[in-house]
Amino acid sequence: MSPVAALWLAALPAIAGLALAAWAVSTARCNAGLVDVFWSLFLLLAAGVFALQAVAGPRGWLVLALTAAWALRLSAHLAARNWNAPEDHRYRAIRARNEPGFAWKSLYLVFGLQAVLAWLISAPLAAAIASPGPLTALDWTGAALAAFGIAYETVADWQLARFKADPAHAGYVMDRGLWRYSRHPNYFGEFCVWWGFYLVAAGAGGWWTLFSPLLMSLLLLRISGVTLLEKDIGERRPAYRDYVRRTRAFFPGPLREP
Repeated sequence: MSPVAALWLAALPAIAGLALAAWAVSTARCNAGLVDVFWSLFLLLAAGVFALQAVAGPRGWLVLALTAAWALRLSAHLAARNWNAPEDHRYRAIRARNEPGFAWKSLYLVFGLQAVLAWLISAPLAAAIASPGPLTALDWTGAALAAFGIAYETVADWQLARFKADPAHAGYVMDRGLWRYSRHPNYFGEFCVWWGFYLVAAGAGGWWTLFSPLLMSLLLLRISGVTLLEKDIGERRPAYRDYVRRTRAFFPGPLREP
């Protein structure tokens, strides 16, 4: 086993332990959706394990700092939004399909699955942090893309939270700011973050970690992101149909012609 692969594997037990703790908290609160609060922390924990076990050079510290900025911001945002809120409708649907005994089944259906996905996606972090070599132009390009993604999703989340906080906007669809140019600017920011981390890993020779941003892109576009969120939103919120007709789904761009 290569040193990078061994380092990557070392994070799996730590992520599994945090997933178990997250499951216990979420089960006590009868809200499986709280796994979203812990998702980014799985990856920050992995990066921390990599940094502790490897001799981190400039590239490693850069990646660790970016991962911490991304993970702590996202976890805090989701905790503020979801901690005392009812369980998200996506997780209520999963619960309904898997009763009776969902509390135990969620340990592997929700928390175990997310832990494994986080570990797989953490591969570029392992490849980057394990490399003590000097930074290259590719590293700086990747770091800039990741930083842009963090800033982009932060602004998108702030704009949406501000819009929802105004009672005058009840029943309306957010189509302002970054949400004017795509229906999921927060997910586009996430997309940029992980392709940025991949470029840094590639600068360290970790080209083999390409599966990580591809998997993240698949999750964002086809599985747990855009497709799942919009599966029935047009039925629940008819005004959203017009938003879909005129606004691009993921990559920002000008409004479509009517």
